Amino acid sequence: MSEEAKQLTAADITAQLKPLSENAFLRFFQKIWRWWLGVWYGFCDKHPKLSSIVYKVFFFIVFSEGVTIVQILILMFLPQLFGLELAAKEFMVPKVPITIGELTYNWSILGNEINYNKAGEVIIGGGLGYFLAFKIATFLAQVINFPLQRNITYRSHGNPYWQAMWYFIGWVLINLFCDAINNLWLPISNYYLPYEVSSILAMIAQGGIAMVIFFFIFMIIFPDNNKMAKKAKAKYEKLVAENAPAEKIEKAKAKMELWEDKALKSNTEKDYFKAKSQVNAKVMSYLAVVKNGEKADAKFEKLTAENAPAEKLEKAKAEKEAFPEKIQKYFDSAVEAIQAKEEKEKAFHEICGAPVAA
Repeated sequence: MSEEAKQLTAADITAQLKPLSENAFLRFFQKIWRWWLGVWYGFCDKHPKLSSIVYKVFFFIVFSEGVTIVQILILMFLPQLFGLELAAKEFMVPKVPITIGELTYNWSILGNEINYNKAGEVIIGGGLGYFLAFKIATFLAQVINFPLQRNITYRSHGNPYWQAMWYFIGWVLINLFCDAINNLWLPISNYYLPYEVSSILAMIAQGGIAMVIFFFIFMIIFPDNNKMAKKAKAKYEKLVAENAPAEKIEKAKAKMELWEDKALKSNTEKDYFKAKSQVNAKVMSYLAVVKNGEKADAKFEKLTAENAPAEKLEKAKAEKEAFPEKIQKYFDSAVEAIQAKEEKEKAFHEICGAPVAA
């Protein structure tokens, strides 16, 4: 521990915590969140590989399901906005007739069957209007999903334009695949159910299929930087050992350095945010112990004033005298966390080249 860190006071430690909200409801959840971050990063220390998988799977599912809800909400009003005129316009590629029992409809990969009620009138939920609404809903949802997955779930430092291009290609292919599947059963569903219900079912089906496919796409466009750096280094060292042509070695070296730089940035960013949360957890633990120590003092004074039995007084006295050492232990732990955060903050600023938020 540095001399500067040793000179920190209790007030300095308390100042590390941002003030809680004055609103009791918000304050309650802020305390839970701070406690949870401390537990989570403690788990990360003990199980680094498992925690990395849990983190990615959790945020991947949350964001994927979240954008599915966004798609459903958009699809609830957009076909209505386009109106019956577009709903009555046919757009289907290819147009393959299918007959199931008494129901005959057309199947396509692009476009949707015009939706009719049992009286033979055009209704919302099909045609060009529904096709456009469905595509706009899924596209807008992915515009939200891509930056969330890239920056939070995978914390990628890769080329965003290259990644966005492959993400878009994946979205197009997924849409074609999902349309081919949905158009097999959607006309039947529209015949028996309100189009709102059919739309929700179609979007849930699309969301589920897209989530599975995008998971593998993300593994390609958002690779684990540490694994890629290790792989690139092994390839470079192998080429050097084999006395490969200089041009090949230089190319492998450049690739290795690129991945090592990405890995360094990812690790530095992760370490900094982890250190910030550890400070919150350690400071909160310290303040809790101080508060319990004050309660122990008050309890002993109260029992003394009441001339409580000697046995009770001795027990209260022992509890009171145990707290100074305990408080010092938690104080030192908080100081170490603050010092670690300051070091990680400096590294984050220097390596990632971005100002650090207060």
